[in-house]
Amino acid sequence: MQFAKPGSCVLVPGQSFRPVESIKHLNSGDRPMKKSDVKIGGEYYAKVTGKKVVVQIDAINGDGGWDATNMSTGKAVRIKTAERLQGPAQAAGSADTAIAKRARKRVAKTKAGGERRSGGDKPKMSCLSAAAKVLEEPGEPMNTQEMIAAMADAGYWTSPGGKTPHATLYSAILRELKKGGGSRFVKVERGRFGVRD
Repeated sequence: MQFAKPGSCVLVPGQSFRPVESIKHLNSGDRPMKKSDVKIGGEYYAKVTGKKVVVQIDAINGDGGWDATNMSTGKAVRIKTAERLQGPAQAAGSADTAIAKRARKRVAKTKAGGERRSGGDKPKMSCLSAAAKVLEEPGEPMNTQEMIAAMADAGYWTSPGGKTPHATLYSAILRELKKGGGSRFVKVERGRFGVRD
């Protein structure tokens, strides 16, 4: 592939001859933007946190520039100058627009509360629920260190790496005991808990 020297002219398909300097943006894929080129509701490429993303211009900002939405994350961003925009997003049917549409769907799904899990995973049992289940099985009171060991042996719950899971469980059980009759636990003696009948 040959590159034209600055000062020479190049034929762009469908257009007349143009100086090389005026078509620089065609080689890089970016088009310099002017304030008059930016339209409310339009989608443009912009560099946000070092990544080239599609943003949709929502409104004019009172301090200058525009308020926009990052279409890949759904977060609000502020575009301070037109130079920050790198050109309009591709026309419908292109691969970039398809990616932007998928990103919009993903953002809408997470906003609707659709938390995705990897296929077939059961929801994890909380530490307190596992402790209540362990206490129900033998029917005898245990201290929190015994509960942690029994929960791990049964596969109900394991510590995510904390140094003192027994202390965390102890304080969680004490918080639940403050509920009174709504608590799943009952304190049998100092440091030992049973399950409420």
